[in-house]
Amino acid sequence: MDGQNQTDRAPGEAKRRILTAAARLFRQRGFARATVRELADVVGILSGSLFHHFRSKDEILFAVMEEVIAEMDTALAAAIAAADSPEGRLRALISTQLGFIHGPRSDAAAVLIYEWNALAPESRDRLLAGRQAYFARWHEVLSQAQAEGLTRLEPVVLRQLLHGAIVWTANWYQPGGALTQVELEEAVLSLALK
Repeated sequence: MDGQNQTDRAPGEAKRRILTAAARLFRQRGFARATVRELADVVGILSGSLFHHFRSKDEILFAVMEEVIAEMDTALAAAIAAADSPEGRLRALISTQLGFIHGPRSDAAAVLIYEWNALAPESRDRLLAGRQAYFARWHEVLSQAQAEGLTRLEPVVLRQLLHGAIVWTANWYQPGGALTQVELEEAVLSLALK
């Protein structure tokens, strides 16, 4: 029975290695320039072996994005639920997004942001529901913050501004540098509050 369980886990572990390597490769080289052969080399398998897990490079891109959207939504829901005030929930939005942009899943988050147009239109449509659910959480928190008098801007506008500012930190913020992530979080929060 133990041998069977290890066999059942092996495909999942291989898929995880492929998706992690793909996220890093697509971020570094860009989806269009990255090849299946390069990805297989990074993972340490033959390029044909990738197709035991995914039908195409496009499917790998979709899987990277689908997975990180689901992870972001789950993490954000938990952070919001743990917060005990409207300001705490606003902080949860910022902290969660910064955590994905600069944390262990930063490669996948960057691929989601910068390679969106590499997806086929039908793949984008499939992922939009997950993104919309994630942004609906933002809208709910920002609407509550506005109702409580914490923020001035309309929730849709404030979401676009905050989310855009946080995403842009991928281009200039250096984790471990002079500005800590907590200080960055405070700076973004100060943009949102009245």
